[in-house]
Amino acid sequence: MDSKFSSKQALLFSIINYIGVAIGMISTLFIYPNDKEFLGIVRFIDGFAQILYPIMVLGASTALLNFQPQLNAFLQRKLFSYSAVSIIFMIGFCAFFVSIFYFLEVTKNTEYYIYGFIIAVFLAFIDLMKRQAYNLQKIAVPTFFEKIVPKITLPLAFILVLYFSVSYHQALSIYTFSFLLIFIAIGWYLLRIFKPVYSFNYQDLFQEISKKDYYKYSLYAFCASLGSFFAFRIDSIMIPEFISNEANGDFNIGVNLANALMIPAIGVFALYSPIISEALKNNDFKLLKNKYTEVAKNLYFIGILMFGCLLLGISDLFSLLPTAQKLAPTIPILYILGVNVILNMSTGFSTEIIAYSKFYKFNLIAILSLAVLNIGLNYLILTQTDFGIIGVAYASLISMFVFNLMKLIFIYKKFQILPINISYLKTILLSLVLLFLCWILPIQFLGDFSFVIRCALFSISFSGIVFLFGWVPELNTNVFKILNKLKS
Repeated sequence: MDSKFSSKQALLFSIINYIGVAIGMISTLFIYPNDKEFLGIVRFIDGFAQILYPIMVLGASTALLNFQPQLNAFLQRKLFSYSAVSIIFMIGFCAFFVSIFYFLEVTKNTEYYIYGFIIAVFLAFIDLMKRQAYNLQKIAVPTFFEKIVPKITLPLAFILVLYFSVSYHQALSIYTFSFLLIFIAIGWYLLRIFKPVYSFNYQDLFQEISKKDYYKYSLYAFCASLGSFFAFRIDSIMIPEFISNEANGDFNIGVNLANALMIPAIGVFALYSPIISEALKNNDFKLLKNKYTEVAKNLYFIGILMFGCLLLGISDLFSLLPTAQKLAPTIPILYILGVNVILNMSTGFSTEIIAYSKFYKFNLIAILSLAVLNIGLNYLILTQTDFGIIGVAYASLISMFVFNLMKLIFIYKKFQILPINISYLKTILLSLVLLFLCWILPIQFLGDFSFVIRCALFSISFSGIVFLFGWVPELNTNVFKILNKLKS
């Protein structure tokens, strides 16, 4: 692999993701709140598609990524072909059961099943082609189409509904059509650099790799993928079923804004994955512990800095926007889910440590446990209380707390390491004290922009004290680098 080329691809990958997030944030603040019912319907369709497409793929795309490097060029192309054929078979299987659910009207939103099913079909093939592109170290172009096209098409569909009297079904057809465009674009790109072998005879393929191992790995990947949906995104199906599509829209706005806090962690986890893998391979637990604590502390510092500003200023900031009244119901959701994200960031790369160790199967147990707990809590709250979407947010927070605690306990039992040290605890305590002081600070007389002062005071005092005592060495290193560049 050409490392220079890979670095370029990784940089493009990051830039494309950030552009997608920026477009999504603008749409979430200024467009989506104007029709939260339509947003709730779209998120139900997305959720329905996210349930179906892992079943259609059945782990084939992940297995492709795992087994292809073991094969020669011809059999690599044949494995891709086999994966595509298996997806086609599973699409027929899913179509049969979706039809039964449709005619029995199992849920309220049955009229939207067709959109979710079509999107799931495209997502299944997009996922397979994307994994093949990853194996070829060609990630930038597929990522562009996958991340940017829906982010442009969905706001366009909203604008057509809001200002041009286009019906929901017409707008949903446009949104669904965007996935066809992604499928065609990625397929066209992939076929230029990779030629599949079209065959129904795969005997030579399974002489090279064990069919038992292939299906075992595929099933594991399928369970992890489907379990992740039920663990992290089941609310998009349950809220419209038990409350309304509009409530689903409110909740989704909170989810979108809270997830923006997680952006720095995604890049950090990707950067440190090879280091974790190497440390585990060499049984270098001292390095693993140092990196574990270092990354957890760095992510907490960045996360609490952003969340602190959000907590201190988001309500006042929203009041200045033209969509203020429509965004107001999402504020408590944003607070709760923001804590959820910080909790996830503050435990560092626990998932990655388990995934790269010989205990990797525990991740599946943890995810499935999270899924069962999350579904159970959501069902209890939505059917037995009147907490509504705030209750759903608390259910997510409780589930994520248990999920992270399970991983921390497991890692401590197996490796005798934790992502916590004295300086980390001091950083946490300082952030909480400063947040409280800035929250109660009596500066309302400054008017609508008093939140700017609160956020600035928190950011400067927190960063300054942490820098002064050197509790987060990465901060000091970066500050000195910037100062040296300015001097030279």
